[in-house]
Amino acid sequence: MKQARDAHQADTTTSRPPPSEVDIRAQLQRILDNASFRASQRRRVMLQFIVDEALAGRGPRMKGTTVAIAVFGRDETFDQQSDPVVRLEARRLRSDLDSYYVDAGNQDPVRITIPKGAYVPRFEWQNKATATPTPLPDAAPPDAALPDPDPTVTPSPEAGFPAGRSRGRLILTAALLAIFGLAAIAAAFFGLRGAKPEATQARTPALIVLPFEAFGDIDEMEMIASGVTEELIANLMLFQNFRVYSTTASFRQDAGADPVALGRDLGVSYVVTGIMQSQNGHVHLRARLVDAQSGEVRWSGSYDKPLTPSDLIGAQRDLAVAISTELGEPYGAVNEAVAQRMDSDSAPSMPSYACILRAYDYRRSFEDALLAPAMACLNQAVVRDPGYADAWAMLGWLHLDAVRMDVVAEAERPAEMAAAFDAASRAVEIDGSSQRALSALAAITFYQGDYAAAEALQRQVLALNPHDPDILAQMGWRLAVRGDREGLTYLEQAVARSANPPGWYHHMIAVYAYLDGDYARSLDAAEKSSKLGSAVGLSFAAMNHAKLGDMEAARAELAAMAEAWPLIGRDPAAVYRMHQATDEIVEALVAGLKEAGWTEPATTME
Repeated sequence: MKQARDAHQADTTTSRPPPSEVDIRAQLQRILDNASFRASQRRRVMLQFIVDEALAGRGPRMKGTTVAIAVFGRDETFDQQSDPVVRLEARRLRSDLDSYYVDAGNQDPVRITIPKGAYVPRFEWQNKATATPTPLPDAAPPDAALPDPDPTVTPSPEAGFPAGRSRGRLILTAALLAIFGLAAIAAAFFGLRGAKPEATQARTPALIVLPFEAFGDIDEMEMIASGVTEELIANLMLFQNFRVYSTTASFRQDAGADPVALGRDLGVSYVVTGIMQSQNGHVHLRARLVDAQSGEVRWSGSYDKPLTPSDLIGAQRDLAVAISTELGEPYGAVNEAVAQRMDSDSAPSMPSYACILRAYDYRRSFEDALLAPAMACLNQAVVRDPGYADAWAMLGWLHLDAVRMDVVAEAERPAEMAAAFDAASRAVEIDGSSQRALSALAAITFYQGDYAAAEALQRQVLALNPHDPDILAQMGWRLAVRGDREGLTYLEQAVARSANPPGWYHHMIAVYAYLDGDYARSLDAAEKSSKLGSAVGLSFAAMNHAKLGDMEAARAELAAMAEAWPLIGRDPAAVYRMHQATDEIVEALVAGLKEAGWTEPATTME
């Protein structure tokens, strides 16, 4: 029993001892038995294993290799850099536990958590007033009468302009690359920490796609299901008769969230749910469209497809068309566009397809450790499938990210930018009408400083899909950050088209309101992201609080800004210029930060 006590930290807020081994094992069984704990079977085994190891006193010796061998069937040659399976599954398990504790487990006596950066679990009392030890499951039935409150959104950081180096839940993203979901790219410019979306007053019906659930006999099934979810969202963005919640907003929800509760809390009209299951080389997909007011199933579809990219793309196309038709969009040019963009005569091989998934996995979190494996995989993919435009496009994005996320040394940046441009150019050569390829080339060209060429490319993307709010926002953001007020029109259209616009949509709106002296409006726009933890949004909020005379709030925002992203705390001008802001904008913003109390760090002479 001493080992069990040593395996976890004591409750420092009270004098009572920490949970005993009996309490911990009872809680573990309670979690595993509860239907609302939606972890895959592999992650359930992982949770059981790490708890057992901690209680046995072997926690301090538990490494990623230990878990990989015991849980995931790897051998002693396991390399965490080239195979991030343990790190990814640990991240998902943390999210599974978080979701459990905000719902069915919110009254459980013991909380089991897995600290970031480690695999050794922590055990602590969840309800401080509850000190009664819990009997083992074989001494009493599992807690089957736990309350079932309305689902609560679990915050998760969005990818992009760092809201801090601490990243949250990592969702495997953007498979099925027939139409690119531009949320990941758009968020790359000014990313935010996630938070519960606010209900939006309906203009047109709003729809949210919940993360598709995954089961089956292959490790990649969850990755594929995440890809189907993300790409379905991107495809639905083509239709203008309804608004679609962004990918990041969708992935904040639990797959089993109550549609009626989502309708009440988020203001959505419809909810799309799906389950994917693989068996013997085939995948079975079941999807439903649910009325969020009545809970009535308005449409359902079932698909059995071979486990190949081309057949899964076909199933996804059918889903997008069926859902859009149910919501009133007639067959016509938009539906035809979906069909054309999702059909491919040159479907990639599964290994290359997996490399795309790994690249999107990195781009959702921008976690440095995931960049090198994704880059290596894509380099192999373009050799294996040289005609795969998506692989070239994603390779271009990763080279660009290596520069603007400060992953590579300054001396290496010119070579990285050249590699980014070459890869994206190759993608456009292969498929000149690909939104993915054109978007990558537009972004890279913009960061090379060729703003006119970047604008021309982005306008091509906009012509291909004029209804996607992320495409509108990218167009608007780039124009506005270079001093062109036309960009504000695009940004306002993006906000109007989006069911729950990301905070970065409001960044340049905040900047121009500040430049115009409308500090109340600027603060309102800045808080759309500052309240989510965005370092850039916090910087805008600080300067507006100062202009409005609230210096205490300004100082608090500055402190939060520096904590979220130390670079902007040291050198905000460098951050603003990194994203190509004009000198006029940079000078005005830095002056505003100085009024708010920011001071330039002192330099030391060697």
